[in-house]
Amino acid sequence: MRPPYPPPPERSTELRRRFAEEARSERPDLATLCLLTGAEADGTLDEAGMDAAQMELDRLAGLLPFRPGGPRSWAVALRELLGDRLGFHGSPGDYRRLESSLLHEVLRRRRGLPILLSVVWMEVARRAGAPVCGVALPGHFVVGFGPPEEQVLVDPFDGGRVLSGADAELLVAGATGAALHPSMLVPAAPLEVVSRILNNVRAWAAARPERTDVALWAVELSLLLPSHAARLRYERAQLLVQRGDFVEGARELDAYADVVSAVDEPAAERIRGQARAARAMLN
Repeated sequence: MRPPYPPPPERSTELRRRFAEEARSERPDLATLCLLTGAEADGTLDEAGMDAAQMELDRLAGLLPFRPGGPRSWAVALRELLGDRLGFHGSPGDYRRLESSLLHEVLRRRRGLPILLSVVWMEVARRAGAPVCGVALPGHFVVGFGPPEEQVLVDPFDGGRVLSGADAELLVAGATGAALHPSMLVPAAPLEVVSRILNNVRAWAAARPERTDVALWAVELSLLLPSHAARLRYERAQLLVQRGDFVEGARELDAYADVVSAVDEPAAERIRGQARAARAMLN
């Protein structure tokens, strides 16, 4: 197994308990959830390392000028600090690294996926008092400063480049072929951001059949979020079977079939057949 290596079972159990508790709190903390995700991926990230990452975000916020002005001024101040001065940015190669989805590694390497770099921008800006939010454009996460009527978008993956309206339209057109719609500019809630991060991890693992360990913890964390797709249970069941846990995989397949049977009995029966096949692997 290639690094990063997962934590031992007892540590993982505690991390997941805290992740579920934070996700269900009245105001889920984005940085905390991202660091708990990172600790589930990387067994070397201990409590001291998580505290150090939070302190680094605090330190970066302290380097910003005091209340530089309106939304554009905030956007420029973040770009000058994080992008120009400190070199936070992304490149196509970052999509091939699991570390690009782990906040503590993005803070260390100053490289990452658009959504993780956006988390850095948002958390640093929030600590400094900026009016900031994440904006989940189709295929490319960015950051918005200011209220909707005067919002300024920036692209942390491109070093914090301030986006014109035409730039945003090109990003959306490139990802979907469709036009930019105002509904795409709605602020993304912390749990939406975390869910999207975990989707990225699952996509990374899906392209690497030898990393079913990563796919499994990403699915299981996703299932701890208050709102998640029922099909994740099916995905978890399939992963368990792939990893040789035929009993638990079959149990999950049967449970998912019970859910599906309410709307599609033939599909439910096919899933029950998969459960029987998984149990047959024990013989």
